[in-house]
Amino acid sequence: MRLFFVHIFVACSNQVMRIFVIFFALGVASLQQQADLPETYCLWLGLALGLLAMGWRRLTQSPRIIYLALSLSGLALGFVWAAAMAHTRMADALPLANEGIEISMTGVVASLPQTMERGLRFEFDVEASTVPVPSHISLTWNRNPHAELASPRAGERWRCTVRLKRPHGNVNANSMDFEAWLLERDIRATGSVRLSDPHTLERLDELVWRPGYLVERVRQNIRDRFLAALPDAPYGGILVALAIGDQQAIAPDLWQVFSRTGITHLMSISGSHITMLAALAYFLSAWLWRRSSVLPLYVPVQHAAAIGGLAAAFAYCLLAGFAVPAQRTLYMLAVVALANLARREMAPSRVLALALLVVLLYDPWAVLAAGFWLSFGAVALLLLVGSGARERMHWFKEWGRAQWAVTLGMLPALLALFQQFSLVSPLANAIAIPLVGIVITPLAVAATIPVLSMLLPLANWLTELLMWVMQFLAHLPIATWQQAAPPMVLVIAALLGGAWALLPYGFPARWLGILAFIPLLSFSPQRPDTNAVSVTVLDVGQGLAVHVQTATHDLLFDAGPAFSADADSGNRIIVPYLRSIGVRHLDMLIISHADRDHSGGAESVLAMVPVAQIKSSLPFEHPLSAQPIKQTDCVAGEAWEWDGVRFEVLHPDEALIAERVNHVTNDLACVLKISAAGKHLLITSDIEAVGELALVARRDKSLVADVLVVPHHGSRTSSTPEFIAAVGAREAIFPVGYRNSFGHPRADVVARYFASGANLHRTDKDGAVQVSLSNDSVKLVHQRDIARRYWHD
Repeated sequence: MRLFFVHIFVACSNQVMRIFVIFFALGVASLQQQADLPETYCLWLGLALGLLAMGWRRLTQSPRIIYLALSLSGLALGFVWAAAMAHTRMADALPLANEGIEISMTGVVASLPQTMERGLRFEFDVEASTVPVPSHISLTWNRNPHAELASPRAGERWRCTVRLKRPHGNVNANSMDFEAWLLERDIRATGSVRLSDPHTLERLDELVWRPGYLVERVRQNIRDRFLAALPDAPYGGILVALAIGDQQAIAPDLWQVFSRTGITHLMSISGSHITMLAALAYFLSAWLWRRSSVLPLYVPVQHAAAIGGLAAAFAYCLLAGFAVPAQRTLYMLAVVALANLARREMAPSRVLALALLVVLLYDPWAVLAAGFWLSFGAVALLLLVGSGARERMHWFKEWGRAQWAVTLGMLPALLALFQQFSLVSPLANAIAIPLVGIVITPLAVAATIPVLSMLLPLANWLTELLMWVMQFLAHLPIATWQQAAPPMVLVIAALLGGAWALLPYGFPARWLGILAFIPLLSFSPQRPDTNAVSVTVLDVGQGLAVHVQTATHDLLFDAGPAFSADADSGNRIIVPYLRSIGVRHLDMLIISHADRDHSGGAESVLAMVPVAQIKSSLPFEHPLSAQPIKQTDCVAGEAWEWDGVRFEVLHPDEALIAERVNHVTNDLACVLKISAAGKHLLITSDIEAVGELALVARRDKSLVADVLVVPHHGSRTSSTPEFIAAVGAREAIFPVGYRNSFGHPRADVVARYFASGANLHRTDKDGAVQVSLSNDSVKLVHQRDIARRYWHD
């Protein structure tokens, strides 16, 4: 390991170090795309290759060979470093045998507790436990009305009983990888504290005196004081985020406003905020140092100011929670400060490269975060356009040039990561950057000092003024451009085209770079052919949401569960998925019945995606029944055809619908049969044994299907032998949540389908399941197979 760092130091000590760092980053990123970690002997071979390539460059004077050697060395060493770190982290895993059992443990609340609808969530450092568990976990603390227990605070030591499970997240196309997010934060298990028995729960220490825990306690005290001072302020959470980096304090609906106006980067502690604070500390330190007649004789003013600015930046980064943009800025400032102390000049690009290297050495999983690419990419673009400045420009022209560079250069990345970019971003940032960076943020940071809390009302008033403008811009019809997630080849082509267009004056035909954006902006994903259909059973946890797509139509069957008052399958999973595949409106939304695990995300879908009509068996008093959209009952016998694909409702019948108020909702669940090219798929929602037997009696042969979405998630009250035999499906899909509290699917039900000869698919194990019916063929694809990574359970 010592030899590893020696060679990295040698590579970074000369003018070609930028080549090495770029390929080191590519090596790290390459490892994070692997489905399996390489064996140990492969790491030794990679290390040997990297060191040999490093030595090779010292034996030649040819620039081409030197660049080739540095590229190979950086690629190999970056891959090996990320793999070695991954092996270490993955080894700290929760044994399968310890999932779901009660475990007594002692540990420390290691992070700022986050408020949820039903309680708190926080990270926990395990010090001792009755069985082997990971050293760092995430716990939820649900409110217990029968227990008079104070909520845990950061830095406290507790003895508690918990139930844990291995990291697991929903896996859908172009969705957030929750398991990757947990891995990056070194959270190797999640679970909940058992509050039913107060005797198993005890606070052992009010505060554990370690630097990290002290910082988290300070952050929590500041947040509590801010929220207490602004109890009714709708934007008080923004000030909390600007002061201590707690983005969870911001109301969820505000993130839509930030996204549509392109100011998301300002609504937490960003590089510009840290640079601003460091600059203020630099000038203040210099002013104070000059007041002394003795101190400058020992330490020059410039050196003292550099140390003061760096110290302020470091303190602010600690308050920020040390996110990637904060790390990047701190390391860049540290390099500049050290160069100042050593009386050396350093090119800005080398400063950025060194900061990139330090970030990846500290956290090789940083490449999985969108903020990593956006943060370093934006600074690189500013350096690119700044390097071509032939003379000092007017500040307004210089600002406009920087805005153009960031807007053009970041556009491909924004489309790849979020499938949208803001058209009003230049105007919004022109207003927000000076107001947030120069006024609001300094006021919020100053208010973290208790004696300066009187600054909070002023900061809040300015924030309200800013948000009034941002709300206006966000609601403009032209606020955003949205499209499907583009292929990586189009993204890379546009990035290269943008770099070419932003080259300094004098380079020929720079305008040709703009042409590389045309394929990116005009991309439209392929849809099924006529007489074919694509059906995707989304991974929404314990619930159901199915997207059906024909050549020109889109249907959503059910909308998954609600997770909390602000989060549900609609806004977290379904809408991002639809946006990523280019669906801008739905021709029909079917809500099979009123259960929350099927209708919980419907309101979010209706609020964010235009829907032509709703078909359901909902009771009249259900909130969705009041939506100002054409609505019809889901009644057996209804049928329609889109693009050569036939849709037929098989259940409930008219008599059952007419008496809907007297029946349990599962009895009313809609059943939809989809037929294309001689193949059939049956979506059964939550029907139970009574409904199944009624269908068998009424329909018999019309129930036959090649693919079956299993009734009621594989519960014990459904999937009767008669129904399974009548359908005769060769493919059975269980829409279930990982280790759900209902125990779905039941083992005897799974055995029943297995005995029938069906191939079994589960969303908790396979992720989203995509079914294609076309040309007399049935094809099924699992999203976890397509996007498999080494950290997936």
